[in-house]
This record gives sequence, C-alpha cells and structure tokens, in this order.
Amino acid sequence: MPVTNVSKDPQALTMTIVADFPVPVRRLWDAYADPRQLESFWGPVGWPATFTRHDMIPGGESHYYMTGPDGETSAAWFEFLAVTEGESFEVLDGFTAEDGGRDQGAPVMRMVFAFEATDGGSRLVHTTHFNSAEDLEQILGMGMEEGTLSAMSQIDAVVADLQSFGAGRSVRTQLIGDRQARLSRVIRGTVDQVWRAHHEPELLRRWQLGPDGWTMPVCEVGTAVGETYRYEWEREGGEDRFGFTGRVLEINPPHRSVTTEAMIGQEDASTTNELTLTAVEGGTLLSLLVTYPDESLRETILATGMADGMESSYSRLESEVLSA
Repeated sequence: MPVTNVSKDPQALTMTIVADFPVPVRRLWDAYADPRQLESFWGPVGWPATFTRHDMIPGGESHYYMTGPDGETSAAWFEFLAVTEGESFEVLDGFTAEDGGRDQGAPVMRMVFAFEATDGGSRLVHTTHFNSAEDLEQILGMGMEEGTLSAMSQIDAVVADLQSFGAGRSVRTQLIGDRQARLSRVIRGTVDQVWRAHHEPELLRRWQLGPDGWTMPVCEVGTAVGETYRYEWEREGGEDRFGFTGRVLEINPPHRSVTTEAMIGQEDASTTNELTLTAVEGGTLLSLLVTYPDESLRETILATGMADGMESSYSRLESEVLSA
C-alpha cells in the first residue's frame, strides 16, 4: 500500500493523503495524465472508472463514470484550474446529474495533487479542500476516504508497467459503452508538432495517407469553430477515390479539437470525433474518441481496418515529418 499518511483538519476543512512510490516523478505523473492508465486506479476496487474526456490543461475538463459490480454507475467531472507539468495540478471535482450536466445540488471539492522526487522515487501529496463543515461531513460519510485509499492501492501495479503505455506501441482501440471507441497512441514528437501536423495542409498531405500507394489530392482544413473541412484520397493513378467531410465544433490549440465526420456521399451517417493531445514521457499521447450514431456503424467502421490504417499513417508521421 503506497499511502503513508492520512490527515483530516476540520478547522481548515481539508483531508490530505501522502503516498510514496518507487518510480520517478515523470512515471507517476503520466499515470494521471493518460486516461488509459488513470482508469486503472481512479475508481475503488470493484468500481473501475471510464474517462470519456480528459483534458489536463488549465481550463480543461474530465468526464468519467465508475461502474459497480452490479452494473450501476456513478458519474463525475473535473475542471482543471491549474497545471504545472510534472509538478502539480489543481481541479474542481463534482458530481454529474442524470441529464449529463453538473449536479448543482451536490458538493464541489477542490483537489490539489503535488508531485515531488524522493530518495526512493516519488511522492504524491493529495489535498482535498471542502467548502464547508457540512460538505466535509457529507462526503466523508459517503465513504470518500475509504474509496480513495482503495483506489490508490492499485497505483503501484499501474506504474510498474513500463511498456504498455509507452512510445513505440501501435494504435490501441478501446470500446466505450455502445456507441464510442477511443483510439490512442503515443507519437514521438511534441504537442505543438503533432498539432501542426494535423492542421497544416502541407504536413497532412505527407503523412495522413494510410497504406502505401495512396495520395491526398484534396486537403481543406478547418481551423475555427463553424468551418468545414474536406479530405479526399485516391490510389496513385487516380483510382478508388473517396473522402470525408465535416465541421469544427470546438477547437483549443494545441490540445483539443472536436469535429463531425462523414464519408462524402453518406453525410447522414456522421460521427463526432474528439482529438486530445497530452504531453507524456516519450512524446505526445494522441487520444481520438469517436462517437457513432449506433453500435452497428461502430462495428462496421472498425472492421474495415481503421486502426491499422491509422497506425500506418502515424508511423509515417514519425518517420517522414517529425524526424525531418
């Protein structure tokens, strides 16, 4: 068990948990920055978490839900107030209402996570600030302390894994619920470099090609909310032409964009794509959360080899654009 101390201060309205780990600060930090890893320990044992959004930048948000042993769910959110990479982050933490919005009648806590190096590895100091004595009593009465300690008991196993989440791994596909899929990969490049490669036509044409033998004759990029984009590909020689189009719904360079996407000629079967870029050891974690109209379309599209095509493109991005 990594936790070395738990202290509650009723006067200051805080609860502080100190935990030590035999890994460098960067490894521990990345476990919180990468939603794939965070999901492995954020929920208490028996209540795994699923993150559908995780923007670890000031002003960013996280949306997640925990699933109990009988299938019941409990949803919540973060709002990032401050982030100093590798050192600390501060969030507001609250509950999600049944309609998907923030539960205005539930307590909201402020949590500060501070990371520091030690002789044996790294230390995490996790301090929760409550707005009132009533909130403190209510949240602790709901089992927050026990749940947090249960969740943190799982971190050691996550940070001991040095391979599964590193650079050099191919695209990983995770199905979420009935209509979503998250495709993730660590790209060897900075967040700014990867963002530019996704939003500058002359760079996109060099790598977003899928298997060898294809070209991208049309590359019209949307860079502001409301703008449309259009990408078209064809085999060398002009055969088998196809493309996608959509609209920019949200954009926050260089970390997040949300767009619609539909195959040209099939605009009634549109998806929503949420792209998030996060700095991690070895490069940039690219997460693409795709929301499909229904489960059938999700399975159909994934079965076309979508992840393999993305892997071919990302490998080309690293070798022909970011290493140039």
